Amino acid sequence: MLEALDLECTRGDRRLFQQLAFTLEPGELLHLHGHNGSGKTTLMRTVCGLNAPSAGEIRWKGTNIRRQREDYARDLVYIGHKDAIKADLTGTENLRISCALDGLPITESEAWNALERMGLRGHEDLPARVLSQGQKKRVALARLLVNRSPLWVLDEPFIALDKAAVALLESLIQEHLNQDGMVMITTHQDVPLTSGQVKQLQLGWKREGDV
Repeated sequence: MLEALDLECTRGDRRLFQQLAFTLEPGELLHLHGHNGSGKTTLMRTVCGLNAPSAGEIRWKGTNIRRQREDYARDLVYIGHKDAIKADLTGTENLRISCALDGLPITESEAWNALERMGLRGHEDLPARVLSQGQKKRVALARLLVNRSPLWVLDEPFIALDKAAVALLESLIQEHLNQDGMVMITTHQDVPLTSGQVKQLQLGWKREGDV
């Protein structure tokens, strides 16, 4: 189980949120809402251990994530709204390097199969700089096909995807949930996946002078 306890995060001299608490159990999806600047990406990076909260803590299986860095890193996959794709590397090379950094190296054949399933057949060995934004996003999302981590943290994963890719990603997420996986997601797009019986978390902040 993932838990956030009395969490507070700041950016510069501005508090984004405070006393934030939520839980995420196996088989659950948490849909994170908030306007631009409300702290959605900051919260996701904090959940992943990439940012430190100014107060409170994140727990994984009952233990603070700061005390189990390597084990926790193997238990999650984070895909940010920036694809983190190296322009001079092929899709296959990008995927294999990402998986190696996740601590779950894959073979070249596994990488080719994953990219083909993501709709990139014929583009697997092209340098990423010649791919469209949607194709780069597919390369990044291919990690979900080969990563067995129980916790997925997805920041705007549907951006730049066409209708077919959106449907494929939704099916991958649903399959993960059906297998007792956990998903934390933020998206500005209306997709059926986030409109059902899922957990909702709203972030917001008041400007000075607001009531």
